[in-house]
Amino acid sequence: MTDKTLEFLFDFGSPNAYLVHKVLPQVEARLGARFDYVPVLLGGLFKQANNRSPMEAYAQIPHKLAYERLEMRRFIARHGLQEFRMNPHFPVNTLQIMRGAVAARTLGCFERYVDTVFASMWERGRDMADVQVIAAELDGAGLDAQALLAASQTPEVKQELQHATQHAYERGAFGIPTFFVGSEMFFGKDRLRDVEEQAERAAAR
Repeated sequence: MTDKTLEFLFDFGSPNAYLVHKVLPQVEARLGARFDYVPVLLGGLFKQANNRSPMEAYAQIPHKLAYERLEMRRFIARHGLQEFRMNPHFPVNTLQIMRGAVAARTLGCFERYVDTVFASMWERGRDMADVQVIAAELDGAGLDAQALLAASQTPEVKQELQHATQHAYERGAFGIPTFFVGSEMFFGKDRLRDVEEQAERAAAR
């Protein structure tokens, strides 16, 4: 790894990860560089880091939750992300679709898979914990759902996702979305400007 390595740690269950995914191409275009998407199981990361979702952590602080929603609306408006819809099934168990992301990389369809599943979660409001729904969404996007679902159940794929989640925790991650520019970590969609500035400094060295 070099100080120019750019990583985006994601889980489909995070609405903020979806918002980052939609904005990241603009950042990449400005930088002339690509981010490596790293699938990390958010539930597993929360467990290891002793963390909780904002809905749980701030359940007794209504002003904090209201402000979180306000910041999300501001981000959506700033970047014109009008296709976003809060998933009615939220929170969704993402184990199957996160394993699917690992499998998609081995099958050479990672980018299409990520685009499809993010849209299914945060534009179409599908229940992406339901295997039948997952299969229908993947097939509808022209992906081989049967092959992806089968590959996602292999020991190798399961182990890779588990390892990536453990490695993220060991590097200091505690939630999603998380970014790394080399060894420098940034958390949250509101740190994108800091991520971009750090990447520019790294590229200039």
